[in-house]
Amino acid sequence: MINAVGNRMTREIARQQKLAEQIERTQIQISSGKRLQRMSDDPVSARRIATIGTSQASIAAWDTNINAASALVSQADGVMKSVSNLMTRARELTLAAASGTASPADRATIAAELGTIADEMDSLAATRDSNGEPLFATGAARVMRFDSDISFAPVPAAADVFVIAGNSLSTGIRDAATAVAAGNKPAIDTAITALDNAIGHVADRHAGIGLAGGRLDRLGDELAARGITLKDERSSVEDTDLSVAIAELNAQDLTLAAAQAAFAKINRQTLFDLLR
Repeated sequence: MINAVGNRMTREIARQQKLAEQIERTQIQISSGKRLQRMSDDPVSARRIATIGTSQASIAAWDTNINAASALVSQADGVMKSVSNLMTRARELTLAAASGTASPADRATIAAELGTIADEMDSLAATRDSNGEPLFATGAARVMRFDSDISFAPVPAAADVFVIAGNSLSTGIRDAATAVAAGNKPAIDTAITALDNAIGHVADRHAGIGLAGGRLDRLGDELAARGITLKDERSSVEDTDLSVAIAELNAQDLTLAAAQAAFAKINRQTLFDLLR
């Protein structure tokens, strides 16, 4: 009889300890806001949280790339506007020199300004980004990744922008300056045609950069939407439902209090009471 009573008391103590552990776990869930404290709490949910976390880390990296690429595109857009303005000015000057009213002194002044424009064009081609890297790559265009299966170069290579038909834009402008200074009408006409082609080329490349910027904006919006979806899903799996947890805590407290009260009442009985 005594052994049976002792076993019953041991089991009751173990049950109350388990209840106390449940209460402590529920309190931690409420205070931390996280339903899962360790993987063993819910292995399936824990694996899903880990998968979501990996996806969120990837999205964060891609978002960083999008922001960096957008900054490059914005800078390149400004450079291309300057290039377009310089090319237009070079054409205007060359047209002025082609008129029969331009004197040798006028042509010399125009040739000098064209030379300055060519130097500015070289400077623009050598523009560097905020990290000190060439904005327009000297080799192949810089390709960046923006999603698991999406990667492209937001800014074209220097050769794709500043070179046409094997000649740099600055070389074409210097050729125009040489023709103007010499008063060589056929060469001036050839230079004007070359400048017209160069202006169209620059406009096409500028448009391409604009398209890349628009694509980056759309990708950024898509990543943001996916990020919100993943955050919501993770919250539904990982976060504590406070209303449910508080109700569980109250029920656990009541159960433990009742068990302790009953246990205390039993312990007040005498050995004679237990043997009867």
